Amino acid sequence: MVYLVIKELAGSADDVIMVTSSIMKDTSVGSDVVYRPNAIRALCRVIDASTVQAIERLVKTCIVDKNPSVASAALVSSYHLLPVAKDVVRRWQSEAAEAASGSKSGGGFFGGLGGGGSHTALQASTNYMTQYHAIGLLYQMRSGDRMSLVKMVQQYSAQGVVKSPAATVLLVRLAAKLAEEDPNLRKPMMQLLDGWLRHKSEMVNFEAAKAICDMRDVTDAELVQAVHVLQLFLTSPRAVTKFAALRILSQMASFKPDAVRSCNQDIESLITNSNRSIATFAITTLLKTGNESSVDRLMKQITGFMAEITDEFKVTIVEAVRTLALKFKAKQSGFLAFLSGILRDEGGYDFKRSVVEAIMDLIRFVPEAKEDALATLCEFIEDCEFTKLAVRILFVLGREGPSTPHPTKYIRYIYNRVVLENAIVRAAATSALAKFGVGQKDPEIKKSVHVLLTRCLDDVDDEVRDRAALNLSLMDQDDDLAISFIRNDSMFSLPVLEHQLALYVSSGSRDTFETAFDITQIPTVSREQADAADLTKKTEGVTPTLKAPSAAKAPSKAGADAAASGAAAAQKYAADLQKIPELAAHGGVLKSSDVIELTESETEYVVTAIKHIFKDHVVIQYDIKNTLPDTVLTDVEMVVTPEDDGDVQLEEEFIIPAPKLPTNEPGTVYVSFKRLETESQFIATTFTNMLKFTSKEIDPSTGEPEEGDGYPDEYQVEDLDLNGADYVVPAYAGSFDNIWEQANGDSATETLQLSNIKSISDATEQLTKTLSLQPLEGTDVALSASTHTLKLYGKTVTGGKVAAMVRMAFSAKTGVTMKIDVRSEE
Repeated sequence: MVYLVIKELAGSADDVIMVTSSIMKDTSVGSDVVYRPNAIRALCRVIDASTVQAIERLVKTCIVDKNPSVASAALVSSYHLLPVAKDVVRRWQSEAAEAASGSKSGGGFFGGLGGGGSHTALQASTNYMTQYHAIGLLYQMRSGDRMSLVKMVQQYSAQGVVKSPAATVLLVRLAAKLAEEDPNLRKPMMQLLDGWLRHKSEMVNFEAAKAICDMRDVTDAELVQAVHVLQLFLTSPRAVTKFAALRILSQMASFKPDAVRSCNQDIESLITNSNRSIATFAITTLLKTGNESSVDRLMKQITGFMAEITDEFKVTIVEAVRTLALKFKAKQSGFLAFLSGILRDEGGYDFKRSVVEAIMDLIRFVPEAKEDALATLCEFIEDCEFTKLAVRILFVLGREGPSTPHPTKYIRYIYNRVVLENAIVRAAATSALAKFGVGQKDPEIKKSVHVLLTRCLDDVDDEVRDRAALNLSLMDQDDDLAISFIRNDSMFSLPVLEHQLALYVSSGSRDTFETAFDITQIPTVSREQADAADLTKKTEGVTPTLKAPSAAKAPSKAGADAAASGAAAAQKYAADLQKIPELAAHGGVLKSSDVIELTESETEYVVTAIKHIFKDHVVIQYDIKNTLPDTVLTDVEMVVTPEDDGDVQLEEEFIIPAPKLPTNEPGTVYVSFKRLETESQFIATTFTNMLKFTSKEIDPSTGEPEEGDGYPDEYQVEDLDLNGADYVVPAYAGSFDNIWEQANGDSATETLQLSNIKSISDATEQLTKTLSLQPLEGTDVALSASTHTLKLYGKTVTGGKVAAMVRMAFSAKTGVTMKIDVRSEE
């Protein structure tokens, strides 16, 4: 109790010399073993950076103490001292390494306390927690040195060195982190992770399996052993083991369904498990790994299962069904019937919202289900008790209803809300009604809407009257003007808007608030672009709603998170380019490429490039980092030469150099080319790149560049290709078959054999990225390992439609053989 009081009062004390000397007496070797760990922890709480050296010898001695409680207390205390006195604590690495390699064991929190028989009894249950604390401290000490971390992982991963399962879990996480960060370390770290799958501790097995499944760009071959281990755990008698295995498999099934499909038989046996959490995960996993032939059978099982589970589990099931509905659009009638049925069941707001959102996704992404889905929503709002849902449904009816063959049947449902609902719903219904009248070609429908809106002018609520008056006025205006106001499909880029608003409101300067927030600086996106990004997110980024420690990482840059970050990056580039007067004169950016590495990350000068396409210009952005110590680069520019094939298509206009590049500080060089008048507006070429600069040494005494002109130097980097994909933007379309049949422009066919690609899934992923097109109708997920048809769609930067159909076949001997058919308006 005394130590607890000391730790609480330490922060408010002015002088801690007396209490420090008193505590140090309790930390001596001859003190009672009960007091020593507590004394060490209290001592490190009251000490500060100026006096930490006084206890250095004491802490080092305690770290290697034979008593595990004392050693653990010293190690954990060192962990907390690290931010205060990093240089001092780093000198204790040899002692921490000795503790990590030692065989001290403790029987829980009180392990090692007491004496005689009681001491022996307490030591019977060993957990070697000291090793866990020691390895955690070593990681913090060496976190800035990757090679030191690699050696540490390899040293302690040897057989029998680490006996603590918790410490081994730390090593598993560190190995996975190293494999993610450095491609050169991936193979040795994956071998270690594969070995830990056979560890005698279940917690280590699970952590290794989870690390492999979460690995970016993990291959099917790398997953085989991890999936096998998880499959064995599915038959465990312990419920928590089954649940943990199922949760990992469910996460992985979102982006690697083929790898999980081998477990389906064991997973199906868990649908009837008495533990509802296990049964729910079993169903959601089967939905993700299912194919068209198994959909009907699964839906029958789910229908009887829904009445037995809580709303939280129902939401999880609905999310999985929604993903499956977007993947297998031919089965939309069965999915819609299921969703309509459960929408009539009793349930809370979250459950009803998930069902409504699933039906709305069918309206947006499955054109064949549109009218039936709208009818389902119309029936639901007749008895909807949730105002938020009623407002959302009315908005969807107003957006989608006017474009249906029979819009009048929706007008009745909407006007019923004006008569029967509260003020918030009435206002939403008024706006929805207006969308049926604005731009309406049928005079009878327009007249009916005008009459209904006129009645709304007598409403008791101001908001309803104001909306009715505004919409009546718009109906009397020019149709084009009214449509642009009522049915404007463009929207602000929400990630950029959120970021800019956060910067604006968090500004510490009063001058910032003297001018209003400039909304014109926020880029806009079309509804098609937003739908394409949303579809990618919904089909590739699905994770369970049930609470889990963390969501699985996207398997590749084609995933949802990468798609969202790529869009945000492109919008940031556009905003940055507009701030440069020379580039702002080019107009708006039509497309920005991904970041392309032109050098290795370990070279002295790290160079990456981004291609920006404008209407009449091509601008290449070179991001350069100087990694040489004690050196500064000045007058940095890039000499860029297009390939000379006898037909000059690009003419260099200007270069914007980087004036100065200190060590490890990035800089940017822009090179602008003007496209000359040629037969093709989509120019393809290869650029050679030479980095030119003046190098100056840094004077160590002043930290400034030495006097003199320095010496000029050059550095050759890799070539950069400008190709057709740089002029194409992925776009969403509801029906690929309609697009394909309507495409009557140019067409081309090519047959390729890619022997170095090891699976259909890898070919699908690489082709989608290479062609810069959007996969449609769920064809980004290959349901067969031998054959697959990939449907792709996009638009050129000038608005022309591009559709591609890729038929693929895989053979272990020849790799992937594909036939690519492309149709384009331009």
